[in-house]
Amino acid sequence: MTRVQRLSAGAIGSTAAALLLGVLVGTLGTVLHRSITPWGVVICLALVAAAAITVRAWAGFGTLVGYAVGLVVTVLLLTQRGPGGDTLAPDGQAIGWVWVLGSIAATILVALLPPRLFDDRPRAPRTPSEPAAVERELADPAP
Repeated sequence: MTRVQRLSAGAIGSTAAALLLGVLVGTLGTVLHRSITPWGVVICLALVAAAAITVRAWAGFGTLVGYAVGLVVTVLLLTQRGPGGDTLAPDGQAIGWVWVLGSIAATILVALLPPRLFDDRPRAPRTPSEPAAVERELADPAP
């Protein structure tokens, strides 16, 4: 059963906060992904995934979409050529493509995770299918 969050001030605020987090993560990652080759891009992609997991666990899938929009738009804007011809993610370097495509892929992977991983409700206790077999196993453990 899918729960749909009602459109309220809290939902709009959560999505706006996630959008701003996406902008912050996208800015940090675009600026720092080439800092320590190759570990800079690895750390930045881990930051993207950690922030996406946090946002999804915090407020659900709809808010994750806000985070993804902020991240992708920021990354795509900051990787454009500037007026002097400079860029933060050059075309000729593979690490720039790893950052751009990897940030999108990490966010999509988090979106594809099963919803039960983010569910806070307690699970019902398991009931054994054959109570007599469980009692025998508990009474006479295997050597």
